[in-house]
Amino acid sequence: MKKIQGFFVGAAMTVSLIAMAQERGSNVKVTGWVIDSACAYTKGLSKPIGVACAKACAKNGSPLVILQDDGTIYLPIDSNTPSASQNARLLPYAGEHVTVTGKDYAKNGSHGLVIDTISR
Repeated sequence: MKKIQGFFVGAAMTVSLIAMAQERGSNVKVTGWVIDSACAYTKGLSKPIGVACAKACAKNGSPLVILQDDGTIYLPIDSNTPSASQNARLLPYAGEHVTVTGKDYAKNGSHGLVIDTISR
């Protein structure tokens, strides 16, 4: 009997954890600039200096972010484990104004964004 109870308790906990993980992110539509993170944070830019500059920084290893029109910075993240950089996906849009849909994982004022779609 204890084995059966333990099984059901374990199964219920697993279902609860899966449900909590799925509920954490919220669907968003973000409009802003694809800019390298260093310029967004250290230079306080409201948009990239230019496409070539944003692409050069990204190719040099600086993570690309989405700088929303209101100044909120979204760090594109991968939903897979192990995760991968999103620079390759964003590089064609570096320095451009885009609209992105996806799932926002906000924590302590930071925004991790799992991208579904990107459009110019």
